[in-house]
Amino acid sequence: MNTLATTTNATNTRVLTGITTSGTPHLGNYVGAIRPAIEASQSHDVDAFFFLADYHALIKCEDPDRIARSRLEIAATWLAGGLDANRVTFYRQSDVPEIPELSWMLTCVTAKGLMNRAHAYKASVDQNLAKGVEEDDGINMGLFSYPILMAADILMFNAHKVPVGRDQTQHLEMARDIAQRFNHLFGRGHDFFVMPEAVIAEDVATLPGLDGRKMSKSYNNTVPLFEGGAKALKSAVSKIVTDSRGPGEPKDADASHLYLIYKAFAKPAEAAALREELIHGMGWGDAKQRLCERIEVEMGPRREHYADLMAHPDRIEEILQEGARKARKIATPFMKELRQAVGLRTLSTVAQPKSGQSVKAVGKSARYVSFRDDSGQFRFRLMTAEGVELFCSVPFADPKQAGATMKALQTQTADTVVALTGDTEFEIVLDGQVVAAGVTSESSAAREHLLAALRIAMQ
Repeated sequence: MNTLATTTNATNTRVLTGITTSGTPHLGNYVGAIRPAIEASQSHDVDAFFFLADYHALIKCEDPDRIARSRLEIAATWLAGGLDANRVTFYRQSDVPEIPELSWMLTCVTAKGLMNRAHAYKASVDQNLAKGVEEDDGINMGLFSYPILMAADILMFNAHKVPVGRDQTQHLEMARDIAQRFNHLFGRGHDFFVMPEAVIAEDVATLPGLDGRKMSKSYNNTVPLFEGGAKALKSAVSKIVTDSRGPGEPKDADASHLYLIYKAFAKPAEAAALREELIHGMGWGDAKQRLCERIEVEMGPRREHYADLMAHPDRIEEILQEGARKARKIATPFMKELRQAVGLRTLSTVAQPKSGQSVKAVGKSARYVSFRDDSGQFRFRLMTAEGVELFCSVPFADPKQAGATMKALQTQTADTVVALTGDTEFEIVLDGQVVAAGVTSESSAAREHLLAALRIAMQ
């Protein structure tokens, strides 16, 4: 998987990118995905999330050593490529247990027929039928339900727009279908998930490989990014296929794979200069040397950083653990809210039905708690079933006034009384008067999850 997702709020755009940990990154990965994603994350109005999709890697790779090595190499590659761990949230998918838990919840509302239509599954079935074997031969449930885990990756952080390649658009359509189904079953007038929208990234560069086809490990035509150093880079570049025109003969630069790779690293003026030299007879050997030198300008310093990170994996581990902590500050309260919605509640909130009353009519999820503060004033709080405070009232000198206000709020819904203040706070307003202050959140996204819990509590 290689997805890029965004969600917008009042102040910034959230970007979420998943990188499958099933191999060593090459030059094509850097130009087509790593570099543009890192550049996008540096914008002042972007809140970027990047994760190692190591659960996805288990679908096709049964070599644990390769997966472990790939996680290290890919993490080091993104950090050496310029990813600022202090600006973004950088984590491993497997360090956020709420993601597979959400994946199971989504699995339980997803029709099997929807998964039957997934392109990757259908392609595997077609290959089996062409070989004359049983249609599901060699197909595991990871491959079959892959779109659901991808939906959980996106919906866990309520990504709104998802720039992807055309081959991933079906997965986004499925994520929308799944989110809509969950909202319909459990929302009760409130949508837990936004509908992610696919944005086709037409301008993402696709780098040609040594043989002119798309650079890919499956074609064995890649140029190493960091592994092997400058020597491995030079060796790979020397194998780039060119035509038979010798030094002094004009070259067709625009049809040259070598020139297309050079353009991906050079400034426009540099690319134009090499093009003119090729047209006027520059030899392919000299052009390959020029390409190595130009790539080295950008990648040489990054390679040194990469080597340092690879030599100190504990530094990468610390960064990833910190990223997981940041991610879970959003994921954990959201999962509590989703658990409440599907009925996985604490037993103390499940009241016994009265005679003639159905079980559905009982089971309150929240409660008001009255108390007297240190100054002797009367207040009340609204608490979730798990004991999480949602808001606390202003002080009242008269307990009857506090009680009347609390009773009046019990007839309201959250949307009629909530007033947002700033990016992370909210107030409770009744008849034009502020009667309570909401708990301050750590981010606008965290506030959204708190407000979602408040809507359920005040239903």
